Amino acid sequence: MKTRAKIVTLKPGKEKSLARRHPWIFSGAIAKVEGEPASGETVRIVGSDGGFLAHAAFSPQSQIRARAWSFDAQEPIDAAFFQRRLKTALDYRAAMSIDADAWRLVHGECDGLPGLVVDRYADQLVVQFSSAGAEAWREVIADALVELSGVPNLYERSDADVRTLEGLPVRTGPLRGKAPVGPIVIREHAIKIEVDVPGGHKTGFYLDQRENRRRVFEAVQGMRDAEMLNCFCYTGAFSLAMLKGGAKSVLSIDSSGPALQLARANMELNGLDASRAEWLEADVFKALRELRDAGRSFDAIVLDPPKFAPTPATVERASRAYKDINLLALRMLKPGGLLFTYSCSGGVSPELFGKIVAGAGTDAGVDARIEARLSAGPDHPMLLSFPEGEYLKGLVLRRL
Repeated sequence: MKTRAKIVTLKPGKEKSLARRHPWIFSGAIAKVEGEPASGETVRIVGSDGGFLAHAAFSPQSQIRARAWSFDAQEPIDAAFFQRRLKTALDYRAAMSIDADAWRLVHGECDGLPGLVVDRYADQLVVQFSSAGAEAWREVIADALVELSGVPNLYERSDADVRTLEGLPVRTGPLRGKAPVGPIVIREHAIKIEVDVPGGHKTGFYLDQRENRRRVFEAVQGMRDAEMLNCFCYTGAFSLAMLKGGAKSVLSIDSSGPALQLARANMELNGLDASRAEWLEADVFKALRELRDAGRSFDAIVLDPPKFAPTPATVERASRAYKDINLLALRMLKPGGLLFTYSCSGGVSPELFGKIVAGAGTDAGVDARIEARLSAGPDHPMLLSFPEGEYLKGLVLRRL
């Protein structure tokens, strides 16, 4: 007997976002659910008129109650579907000219695979399942990744906070092959970086900033005797770009002692002069005020803070934090100096971020020219239908 499809019917007027191929269905848009689908199970999404809209993964505990896999009524969601989607994602990256041996292979919704992130660090794959749908196909996805990539070692970092919203437990460890023994050394342009896959942020490192670090490296090459500041430096990747580019000195600040320890190791790995680098374990907000009060000034400053606004409810508070650090940085920036400032908060749009930084400039009494608007690298694609994918945004400002 053929199993009856489980159906989610939307309220009148709530089908508009799906008609624009946005993959999320929120709980408030749903009129009824037929068939009692389990967590991660594929359901058929229909409009109030019964017309097909999408095949989606059901998530009974999340406010995002379902995430669309496909908008094609005739496309089955099976192992072959994931094989095709993963092959398309990997082929897309293979065609890129990425001057590195570490990059993102799968970028969630923007690769048609909601809740799935896969990064490659040299000969190690790292996967993160953050949705009920991706979790349900975990074993199928793992097998396909190893087969398609030719990389036998796949480590799982399913420890993002969003899993709790999906009703999923935290899980980390080797999923296929062996776990990495110690840090993995990757190459990014002319720089070597040690990555702690089991214990580092996200999947171990911030691959999305790769091209932006190259931009910093290139900018520094034209700045002689430059004194520079890197805030929220983590393991020092932007600091390495500054030092490799020829900065006279770089002060790097982070609140994590272990991260700074790895940053020092990265400096040694690249054969850089330790006398040109200062590493400060401190709260960045407090440290910036102390530097301002001491009359310090810099030729270039990088602000790459963590996610200040993890949800829309925290955007107002996050906006104040972004304004605070940008105001302090602009006041300490020398005339003609460069500020590289970023936000990775999905709830803060590029337009809002621009307004925040502009307000910081006004309050600081500083005039600056926008020299570039930045985003994640091409291996982190963005879809017109999914603006939430544009989480990383940045500005390059030159003080006048």
